[in-house]
Amino acid sequence: MRIAIDIMGGDHAPDAIFKGCALALDELPAGDQLVLVGPGGLIREMLDEKGIKDNDPRVEVVHASEVIEMGDSAAKTVRSKVDSSIVKMHQMGAHGHAQFCDVVLSAGNTGACVAAAMLHMRRLPGVIRPGICVTIPAFHGPVVLVDAGANPEPKAEHLWQYGVMADMMAKTVHGMKNPRVALMNIGSEEAKGTGIIKQTRDLLRATPGMNYIGYVEGRDFFEGVADVVVTDGLVGNTLLKAAEGMAKSLFKAIAHEILEQKPQLMLEFEPIVKAIYAKNDYHEYGGAPLLGVNGACFIAHGSSEARTIRAAIRNCRRFVQSGCNPAIVQRLAEVAPVLEAYTAELKAAANGTGGGTGGGGSEAKPTGSAVSQGARA
Repeated sequence: MRIAIDIMGGDHAPDAIFKGCALALDELPAGDQLVLVGPGGLIREMLDEKGIKDNDPRVEVVHASEVIEMGDSAAKTVRSKVDSSIVKMHQMGAHGHAQFCDVVLSAGNTGACVAAAMLHMRRLPGVIRPGICVTIPAFHGPVVLVDAGANPEPKAEHLWQYGVMADMMAKTVHGMKNPRVALMNIGSEEAKGTGIIKQTRDLLRATPGMNYIGYVEGRDFFEGVADVVVTDGLVGNTLLKAAEGMAKSLFKAIAHEILEQKPQLMLEFEPIVKAIYAKNDYHEYGGAPLLGVNGACFIAHGSSEARTIRAAIRNCRRFVQSGCNPAIVQRLAEVAPVLEAYTAELKAAANGTGGGTGGGGSEAKPTGSAVSQGARA
C-alpha cells in the first residue's frame, strides 16, 4: 500500500508531520510505502537527520514547491497553486495516475483538501457531495460523526447520503453489525427542527435496512444512545472541537482539585486519569476519511502532533483494507429508489402538482409520503 502524506499540512508542520511518519515506519508492514509530499530538499534533510537513506524502500519523496496555507481560499488556491503539496498529493490519489497512491493524508487546509479531492479524485458513483466522517471516542465505544466540516450548508439529500455512507463505514471499518443511526437536532420531539432536518428524517426513516432511531440532542452524543450521528458540517465541526476542549479542561480541573485538596492522592489517581485520557484521546483516532470520493482521502486535525499522524497512517491502512468504498457504492445503488422518490416529489411540489406543503414554487417542500412509497417500491 502506498500512503501519500502532505508534509507541509498542519499547525505544527513540517516537524510534527515528519516525526509522525518516522514513528509510523516502525510499524509499517513489509511492502508498504510512505510517499512524502513537500519541498524535496527539506524532506531529504529530515530523512538524513533520522538516518533514513534515499534508497529506503519504505519511503518515496515527491517534490512540491508550493504550500497552501491554512488561511488561503480553498477553491481559488487549489487551481492557482498547482505545485502545492495538497494538490499534487490528491492528483496521486486519483485512479490511473502514474504515481497512484492508495490513500492520501493531510492535516492542512480542510477546504483545500475537499476541493482538491473533488477536482482530481472525483466522486464515487451515486455520491452527490462527500462528507468528513470522524470517529469520536466515548465511554460506551466509538461514535461515528458525519459531517465534520466539509459541507456547512447541506441539502437534505446530502445529509441522507451521509447517513448511508457513515452507516457502511461503521459496519466495514468498526465492525458494528447493526449501527444505530441518529439525526442531530435541537430536540427529540418530532415537531422540532428545520425543514431540511425533517426532510432528512423522512429520507432516513424510509431507507430499508437502516437502523434509524430518530433525533438526538447534543447532550445525548456521549451517552451511548447512537453509533452514527448525522449533522451538517458547521454543527459537526463545532461539536467536535467543543468536545476536545471540554475533555482537556475537565482533566485539568480534576488534577487541580486533587492537588488542592489532597496532593498525596495524586500518585494514586495519576495512572487512572491517564488510562481514562488514553481511551478518550482524539489523537489516537487521528485522521478522518472524506467519504464519497473515488479513492481514499484522509483529513487530520490542524493541531495534529506526531502521534496523531502515526495513528492517522494506521487508520488510513485500516480504511483501505476494510473495503468501505465498494460497500458504499453497492449500498447507494440499493437505496437509490428512496432518493428517486424524494427527487420526484420535490419536482412535483415545485410545479404545484402535489406532494408539497406549500402552493408550489421554491417554498414548496415534500411531505415525505412519496419518499416512503418509493422506499417500499
